[in-house]
Amino acid sequence: MADDQASGLRFPAGSDGHRSTSATGRALFADAARAVNADLASAIEHTSTWRTGYIPALRDVVIAESASPSAAYAVAEAGLASAHRRFRARSNNDDISVHLWMGQRGESVGSVDVIGREAPAEGLSVPYAGRLLQGDHLRRQVDAWVDRGIAEPGFAEAIHTVIDNPDWLQLHGQTFAILGAGAEMAPTRALLRWGATVQAIDLARPAPWLSLIEATRASAGRLRIPIVAGPDGQFPFTVEGVVHPQDDDIIAGAAGLNLLTQAPAAARWLSAIDEPFVLGTYAYADGAAHALLSMAADAIISAIHDHGKDPALAFLATPTDVFMVPIEVVAMAQHAWDTRGLAGLVQRPLRLLGQFTPNYPDVYLTPADRAVGFNDSLVSQQGPNYALAKRLQRWRAVHSRARGSVVSMNLAPATRTTSVVRNRALAAAYAGAGRFGVEVFDPDTSSTLMTAMLIHDLRNPESVAQPGTALDSPLDQFSACALHGGLWRSAYAPRSVMTIAALTGMLDRGS
Repeated sequence: MADDQASGLRFPAGSDGHRSTSATGRALFADAARAVNADLASAIEHTSTWRTGYIPALRDVVIAESASPSAAYAVAEAGLASAHRRFRARSNNDDISVHLWMGQRGESVGSVDVIGREAPAEGLSVPYAGRLLQGDHLRRQVDAWVDRGIAEPGFAEAIHTVIDNPDWLQLHGQTFAILGAGAEMAPTRALLRWGATVQAIDLARPAPWLSLIEATRASAGRLRIPIVAGPDGQFPFTVEGVVHPQDDDIIAGAAGLNLLTQAPAAARWLSAIDEPFVLGTYAYADGAAHALLSMAADAIISAIHDHGKDPALAFLATPTDVFMVPIEVVAMAQHAWDTRGLAGLVQRPLRLLGQFTPNYPDVYLTPADRAVGFNDSLVSQQGPNYALAKRLQRWRAVHSRARGSVVSMNLAPATRTTSVVRNRALAAAYAGAGRFGVEVFDPDTSSTLMTAMLIHDLRNPESVAQPGTALDSPLDQFSACALHGGLWRSAYAPRSVMTIAALTGMLDRGS
């Protein structure tokens, strides 16, 4: 059950007044599936325990999406329409539709610009394992990840191309609007180093804003910060200007917008950007709030479109989801399974308990006679609200790209973010993941690589983010350049070794 807020986005109430996140998620996925498969929609609607039943349901929805490009688009369109229809907003003591809420004026928002004092960083430098990788050293590391099955060849090709075109990283005059600008996986700091203007949205918390301001001062970029007027319409200080370092504490204390309660104001602030811009969604929260954040971001995207703007969109796909993968990925995983040797004999009894099962027990043939596999790396500890939050983003990516927008949605690897470290089971599993061919990355490595991929997607006219690049399936935009950390090419289905990985991780951390 989602906690009610005094105002802003909420999960819908049922006939009994209860706001059930499970009922909402189940209904949304059923609505999405109904666009292509009525029987699947009915099966989802009759899933009694959504907390566990969402895992096979999501896999079945992705299989249904893979049938054809039109099927993928139909599922995405139906899923987004259902979300906008079902979610509600609290305003003036009434529950109203998201569309009506976004049409409200909201608070007045002004801007303060903080300008960096350094020269732009030259070329791509990636922090990794205590070193800063550049040039040929970075090339070799990227190729090694591909050889080990940590990343797909398209990822290496993209990073090589960025290295070959260092001018792509000169971002002076380029504007990026970032929702969740202070998040560990957000591209904010890398963009600032390369000289971009970042129009940032995050919560009104002084410490993260002060950190971003300090990072901006030490960069070549410009940070545009939202300042909300008070009830009297007055701002706490002069806005719409460039300020000096001694003002930083004052700015940080007044900065911020809450996407769950101030999305209409955020949309209006972003819609006022005069130049072409990229709108990136990186906001994160635990539990049901994450699904609400994704809904708020999608409402902002729709509102900006209603204002006649068509920004390029940027998201990060999570590796702990279900993906259609090429047959080459399946072949490598099956080879790893077939060559386990003695380990396979030792593991055989545990397979009766659902442990050590193969990553790809089946190969699927699409109606277009394309052989594919489906990687199911969903993690039950993250829960159905996390899955819904990330699926709303995937649906928007498919929908907007099909309508002609540039959409960058790269798959980021498993990463030791604060949210993961807080979850003891996940933290332990990540610690033991290396025993199963899975590499877990540090946040600064992941965020730098993903920002480089974003720039590649925007600069390379042949990238999968460009709507003019032909794809066999819209789902290929998630797999072509994936840095999955090894989850796709491992011999084992990820959930079937998670318990063992967690146990070994706890032992390793305790030794």
